[in-house]
Amino acid sequence: MSNLSYISQNNGPWSTYLEQIDRVAPYLEHLEDYIDTLKRPKRALIVDVPIVMDDGTIQHFEGYRVQHNLSRGPGKGGIRYHPDVDLNEVMALSAWMTIKTAVLNLPFGGAKGGVRVDPRKLSPRELERLTRRYTSEISHIIGPQKDIPAPDVGTNANVMGWIMDTYSSGQGHTVTGVVTGKPVHLGGSLGRVKATGRGVFITGQQVADKIKLPLEGAKIAVQGFGNVGSEAAYLFVESGSKIVTIQDHTGTIYNPEGINLEELKVYFEKNQGVGGFAGAQAISDEDFWSVEMDILIPAALEGQITVERAEKITAKLVLEGANGPTYPDADDMLIKRGVTIVPDVICNAGGVTVSYFEWVQDMASYFWSEDEINQRLDKLMIQAINDVWHTASEKACSLRTAAFILGCERILKARMERGIFPG
Repeated sequence: MSNLSYISQNNGPWSTYLEQIDRVAPYLEHLEDYIDTLKRPKRALIVDVPIVMDDGTIQHFEGYRVQHNLSRGPGKGGIRYHPDVDLNEVMALSAWMTIKTAVLNLPFGGAKGGVRVDPRKLSPRELERLTRRYTSEISHIIGPQKDIPAPDVGTNANVMGWIMDTYSSGQGHTVTGVVTGKPVHLGGSLGRVKATGRGVFITGQQVADKIKLPLEGAKIAVQGFGNVGSEAAYLFVESGSKIVTIQDHTGTIYNPEGINLEELKVYFEKNQGVGGFAGAQAISDEDFWSVEMDILIPAALEGQITVERAEKITAKLVLEGANGPTYPDADDMLIKRGVTIVPDVICNAGGVTVSYFEWVQDMASYFWSEDEINQRLDKLMIQAINDVWHTASEKACSLRTAAFILGCERILKARMERGIFPG
């Protein structure tokens, strides 16, 4: 028995992932023989991250790096700084990355990392010390051909720059390809910051057209107003939609006539949240789910859409900008009510797709324009969502199941063809 088996018995993101794998198993035919490959991570590292605080005291933080599956290439996945980070969450996020890279047919496996910390409570120097120590603790399992981290919740381009510098110091030369999502002048890619939100919009646009949902005048609800939620919101507004409600960690705002995003942007940058914005009324966090809407974009954390909330949601289309925002039983409820769900493993894959472009550019030391990036991103996302839609129609299943069928087939074929060592 795996020493990580106990986690599968607990509620949480890993249990959600395991249930999703069980649901796709009947569609995999002979490849089902290899499905246990997907039910356990290849490698899970837990590290102690001690740092000297600005006041001279020493504090310890717990860090993680999980490589779920490397059958199709090096690991790929973000690093999250959040007070709720734990092994259960990081395992699930790494597994969803495995599926996501396979659905997009990128030459990567799935990985994820994190540190249990509230980065807002650290000074810039403390944050840098934390990052560099964490990097040193995981440096033996990361690298441009091993596992390539990227930003996630609580981390950004600056953090990726520190990781690259720390890793490079240990190698004796600059290794730009060890991370993606880093500053452009350090080998980052144009278009990376907006890529995930753009992917949410592109897949949403494609599916809205297929289900005959006009974007002109569509009412949209957005949970989370970071890089993903805000960029998706801007692009939908450009297409004639209106954002009627937004929720983040500071509160929930509502304006049935549409929230002015330009005014909100100014307010958000000053106040670091949407709560208290004068251009909309405050409503309770729970009322967010029952607002009249056509499209819902959960772009915050996992585990947000429960059965109780699924019963209230008025949207015709859900676009999962976050990873794992919908519990399986809530998924069933939404489908029963005729709601179309574009699952996270395709919907928010724009970020990892442009991360792939960044990695390729770093390997070649040749960089593309932002227009080239967006054209390549749009082409891959449209192809992937069309493949998922076709599979869903052919198998008479949900888009989530279809995406998992495509992803799992590609991963398990790679596992089968590589064989098991030793034989």
